Amino acid sequence: MGRGKTELKRIDSSTSRRVTFSKQMKCLLKKAFVLSVLCHVEVGVIAFSSQGKVYDFASSCFFLSLSHVLDYAGFRG
Repeated sequence: MGRGKTELKRIDSSTSRRVTFSKQMKCLLKKAFVLSVLCHVEVGVIAFSSQGKVYDFASSCFFLSLSHVLDYAGFRG
């Protein structure tokens, strides 16, 4: 018997929200790393906390990954 669906809603307590963000960010960055290794793909993650701290992960050179995104999106000629 599985769990029911969890309702997603904003966490009202700023302390709980910061703790949850920190834990979820750690998991997200680990998942990004695992995906890049197992599937041999380029993965990039950038997130900003409410305090302005930057969390990032890039499987290869960040600027190379960003360059591919800009080319794909048509921002560069």
